[in-house]
Amino acid sequence: MTDMSQPAPLLQMRGICKQFPGVRALDEVAFELQRGEVHVLLGENGAGKSTLMRVLSGACARDAGEILIDGRPVALHSPRDAQALGISTIYQEFNLVPHLSAAANIFLGREPLVGAGIINRGKLLADATSLLRGLGTTIDPGVRVKHLSVAEQQMVEVAKALSLDARILIMDEPTSALTESEIDELFSAIGRLTKRGVAVIYISHRMEELARVGHRATVMRDGRYIATRPLPCPIPTLVRLMANRDITQHFPTPTRRRGAPLLHVEGISHPPRLHDVSFTLHRGEILGVAGLLGAGRTELARAIAGADVPTAGRVVLEGRPLRVRAPSDAIRAGIGLVPEDRKRHGFVPGQSVAANLALPQLRRLARAGVVDRRRERALATRWIEELRIKTPDASARVLTLSGGNQQKVVLGKWLAAGSDVLIVDEPTRGIDVAAKMEIYQLLDRLAADGAGILMISSELPEILGMSDRVLVMHQGRVQAVLDAHEATQERVLQAALGLAS
Repeated sequence: MTDMSQPAPLLQMRGICKQFPGVRALDEVAFELQRGEVHVLLGENGAGKSTLMRVLSGACARDAGEILIDGRPVALHSPRDAQALGISTIYQEFNLVPHLSAAANIFLGREPLVGAGIINRGKLLADATSLLRGLGTTIDPGVRVKHLSVAEQQMVEVAKALSLDARILIMDEPTSALTESEIDELFSAIGRLTKRGVAVIYISHRMEELARVGHRATVMRDGRYIATRPLPCPIPTLVRLMANRDITQHFPTPTRRRGAPLLHVEGISHPPRLHDVSFTLHRGEILGVAGLLGAGRTELARAIAGADVPTAGRVVLEGRPLRVRAPSDAIRAGIGLVPEDRKRHGFVPGQSVAANLALPQLRRLARAGVVDRRRERALATRWIEELRIKTPDASARVLTLSGGNQQKVVLGKWLAAGSDVLIVDEPTRGIDVAAKMEIYQLLDRLAADGAGILMISSELPEILGMSDRVLVMHQGRVQAVLDAHEATQERVLQAALGLAS
């Protein structure tokens, strides 16, 4: 109960309910936020965190309950209503216009004018530069967003939210694509904001971040409020509240054994990001790929999978040179790619779970050029059960699933296709602790069945915990290849910085 002698909390959400077809997403949820506080919102994928924040941001109407700001009930019928009340959101999935500049995206709809309908471009660029530099980034505000990396696009999203001078700032996985130095700069910016009284609701699955940035943590599970704890709080305690069980081991005990050479990459180049890269991937092996932002990891994945055509080099699969000029060539050869940005490149958002799981093998499922929907549904039913994908049924649109379940669908389509080589780029980005373990177990099982996995990750514990060998890239080149027993965090970082041969 709130002490009547104290000022009312900045935000109170009471008895919030939201029902979707077949799913009760929010069930009598309560949440409270104080001025100048970073309040972490925790829960597994599908716990209701994003839905609760969509209600607060005006993007989703609540079915029941009330929202109070400064102790007064408010109506939130649209994002414009929320913005007028000082509520700003950075979503986990980007909300930028690719063909506009970073500056234009930051001030979209709020551009400074010199006259009726005439944008003051000098001020636009100057204000954007000030915001971006304040975040410690050197992004050119005049560059089009489509030319920026995932991490740079995330920083533009942060700058856009900060430009609104919000009282309540919702951050949904803001560090999922950032380097350590960028995370430090973001946390510094958050600290400056909270000193001015701005309150931050911070959603993250990176448990190690919580004590660095948060004051309190609220845990949700299955659409319900579970508990609120002051930070720092022991991570096992929070994980137990999230999962309703103990999770003591982050990485599975390997069941795989390295076999014969499977994929050999010889001198692959794709300037300016990829130069003369060579390595061998074996059956039954998880080969981790580490490196700093811009090291060429994603470019390597795209070159092997046919998304980009290398200017030099070749790919050999089980002794046979491959001519990979398009993703379809790689798919026919048994090479699958789980991309870094699952929403843009990993699945078709408007299509069903069944249709997405069947994508790589439409020809096999078709009769006379028409996909047999019964065979498609049978395939989907098997893999939904096998991967424990949380969905009302196989006909549900993938876009309606939680991030972790979307990632399972992306992985599932390659498991269903029986790919011999699977390239996974940031496979657990934006996924909770329990879902990460499920993904790790799936990868281990796939390798144990004889596939070769190339795993790209920005999280060093993930690389070290899952890899049989670690390939470290620096400025588009292979800097080192380390066996698991010699791959320490220090050695990998040294190589990533170009300090090891």
